[in-house]
Amino acid sequence: MEECKPVLNTGLRDVVVASTKVSDVNGDLGKLIYRGYLVKDLAENATFEEVAHLLLYEKLPDENELEAFKAQLVAERTVPAQLIAALKTQPRDALPMDIFQACAALLANYDPDVRKPASREASLRMAIRLIAKLPTVLAAFDRIRNNNEPIEPKSDLSHAANFLYMLNGKTPDEEVGRFFDVCLVLHAEHSFNASTFAAREVASTTAHIYAAVSAAMGSLSGALHGGANTRVMNMLLKIGKVEAVEKYISDELAAGRKIMGLGHAVYNVDDPRATIIAPMSKKMGKRLGDTRWYEISEELERKAKEAFKKRKNMDIFVNVDFYSASLYYYMGIAVDLFTPIFAISRIAGWSAHVIEEQFADAAPKPMLYRPESKYIGDYCGPNECSFVPMERR
Repeated sequence: MEECKPVLNTGLRDVVVASTKVSDVNGDLGKLIYRGYLVKDLAENATFEEVAHLLLYEKLPDENELEAFKAQLVAERTVPAQLIAALKTQPRDALPMDIFQACAALLANYDPDVRKPASREASLRMAIRLIAKLPTVLAAFDRIRNNNEPIEPKSDLSHAANFLYMLNGKTPDEEVGRFFDVCLVLHAEHSFNASTFAAREVASTTAHIYAAVSAAMGSLSGALHGGANTRVMNMLLKIGKVEAVEKYISDELAAGRKIMGLGHAVYNVDDPRATIIAPMSKKMGKRLGDTRWYEISEELERKAKEAFKKRKNMDIFVNVDFYSASLYYYMGIAVDLFTPIFAISRIAGWSAHVIEEQFADAAPKPMLYRPESKYIGDYCGPNECSFVPMERR
């Protein structure tokens, strides 16, 4: 008889499940790589459109390829009128990520490629539609819930600037548009995290890309994954002023709670994305004449690192959510949109992984993900339970 002993529940940590050419994370060196390129270099030199092309087509575009790709995205920005009408029937207090996930699945109904034989080319077309349309969906819902009419996308704006325009009807200036564009670049991909694995697991069943992206969004909605930046901003709002930082840290650690935005499942140094976003948050605060949220973040990082070293003799590091929260807040973006904005960017990475999962020949593997588990319930072994009729229970 096999013993009913629990196995170590690893959550698949450090378990390699597939090969990929999409991206890599070196947590010890603080390096994030998209198809061979350091994300730092991409953030400094490339636009989101270039990075999306890199992820989907495995190469940075030349000038003609980029113009063609941008034209494809612009042409697909408009969403079906029926979907906008459906958004107007939803509760105004619905969680944006729930709306976003539902709309990702609903958009499949309007895509002719869904009903065609599966192919890499069809999946690429569907990926472009998802990348182009979902920002329009999110902006529309935010306006509808605030009793405003949705704003049509503008064809002469970049992907990043157009989203900000659809939110408030104002074309962002060049610097703000670039800041948001950099954020999209930094969030576009991050290897086999929880939401990416969810997308690939669904893709392994041969489900279409809309189903896989919708599943990834469900994973991202969790507070331990994409919801962290929202919790960071709520934390900053609760602290309220720099002078309150030290007491907040002391109270949280004494209660055994986490300091949001600190620590990461992979990085053993500061997240390379955080070091790029932090200066942008500071600049945005100065533009608005209110650097409080950046200053609280900076003080919180410094004091928390000191406290962890003193109390627990351990180093703690900032992740990407720590400074992106204040940056988005300075941009006037609602706090509960932070996670959907994460998704707007990550659609490019998820799509690249789905296409790799279904069509790449990099390394043969079983098509369907099917992990094993070990049953440790009360009744196991050769003697199954005997069913007890209702009157005898």
